[in-house]
Amino acid sequence: MADSNGPDAYDGPDVEELWCAERRAEVAGYLERERVSHGRIGEWPAWHLAPYVSVWAVESDTKPGWVGWWVICGDLPNDRVSGESIKHPRDAMRAIAKVWLEQAEAMAQGQTRPDLRIGSPEDWPSLAPLLRSRASTLIHWADDDSLWAEEPEG
Repeated sequence: MADSNGPDAYDGPDVEELWCAERRAEVAGYLERERVSHGRIGEWPAWHLAPYVSVWAVESDTKPGWVGWWVICGDLPNDRVSGESIKHPRDAMRAIAKVWLEQAEAMAQGQTRPDLRIGSPEDWPSLAPLLRSRASTLIHWADDDSLWAEEPEG
């Protein structure tokens, strides 16, 4: 029997659907806390690997029907990137990961930057390696063609 808390527990459609619904609510809460103006949040993630990560298309508030934001959430910090020039969730994941790598480096060096909103400066020495690790994993996943293969038509 599989561990009910392990990744195999997310193979069932009901569990996966619940996990995605919880992540969608998390995205909505994140956008509200961050005061991000937006349209509709996708009903289903644009891409996900439960129980680790999901990437959500969020409609633009100024261009209905267009992606205004890509939001990432799961077992990692919530973050977003503009959808103005990024048209695919894979590219959004890679863009967020690259920013995280830059931020982790700045945190490790104790640099104060206006885009650093993760933890407090006294926590940065312990947070930087975690952020770097998550970013590296995201880049690895973004580079893995097998995770992005289209489903065969049946």
